[in-house]
Amino acid sequence: MEFEDYYEVMGVKRDATQDEIKRAYRKLARKYHPDVSKEADAEEKFKRLGEAYEVLKDPEKRAAYDQLGKNWKAGEDFHPPPDWDAGFEFSGGGFTGAGGADAQAYSDFFESLFGQRTGGFGGSAGASQRGFHMRGQDHHAKVLIDLEDAYHGATRNITLQVPEVDASGHVTTRKRTLKVRIPKGVKQGQQIRLAGQGAPGMGQGGSGDLYLEIEFRPHPFYRVEGRDVYLELPVAPWEAALGEKVKVPTPAGVLDLKIPAGSSSGKKMRLKGKGIPGKKPGDFYVQLKIVLPPSDSEKARALYEKMKQELPFNPRAALGV
Repeated sequence: MEFEDYYEVMGVKRDATQDEIKRAYRKLARKYHPDVSKEADAEEKFKRLGEAYEVLKDPEKRAAYDQLGKNWKAGEDFHPPPDWDAGFEFSGGGFTGAGGADAQAYSDFFESLFGQRTGGFGGSAGASQRGFHMRGQDHHAKVLIDLEDAYHGATRNITLQVPEVDASGHVTTRKRTLKVRIPKGVKQGQQIRLAGQGAPGMGQGGSGDLYLEIEFRPHPFYRVEGRDVYLELPVAPWEAALGEKVKVPTPAGVLDLKIPAGSSSGKKMRLKGKGIPGKKPGDFYVQLKIVLPPSDSEKARALYEKMKQELPFNPRAALGV
């Protein structure tokens, strides 16, 4: 999949105002509309134009795309980084549609960024009539926390970027910091509701709520599936062969684990109930990885040579060689 430069598609600069984006779309839409254009590839250009406008006309999508696009150029091989949109605060409502009656299927590039979101990237419709009362729109944001916070619970200051359009028509982001209580046992994908922290209401209408979707930061040791946590544990050959008690790090602290004698690399062991806490807590899985000592000294090489001579072992016997 290739990166799409939506600014290039629309023929505008990256600092174009929202009005300039709109004017460029109208001009090119008339030029490439399949009903009037004589160009052979008019339909494809019209589709790309509609997709570009769907992103750039919306301050929320545009702000997120701008942050992502700093490190990519048109045509480069592209896969969205994990949690690329974390920390952005978006209003609800879904997509508004770029082409009206000319609705289209979006590219894989678009779908990889915006197609799976159930809340947010929508834009809000306001009302300013005198005496009009309406509850404010709910907002959504994905936030990253440490796995350890899910084990113990925590209170964290979380900073969100809020896309806005300034007085000159340029898209900017405003930062706001909230003190958030992370409940013990929270799962990846779970939402934390902050009442009244969404968009302000109209008239006497109350403010909307803010929903924070929880994601765990990548961890150098652990992998998470639901409430279960996985660790690849390095062990010495003699620990696996003879069976020994070893120390195992977990997000809740260090535990002792008895390795059965004769264990092989890849053996999986379960520590029941030691995963993420909950009404039904997850499990903690340890997968053994046998690590050989380096043969970087005469003594070490002599030991390996002795093993070669005294242990009749062929690791490829099962392959018939």
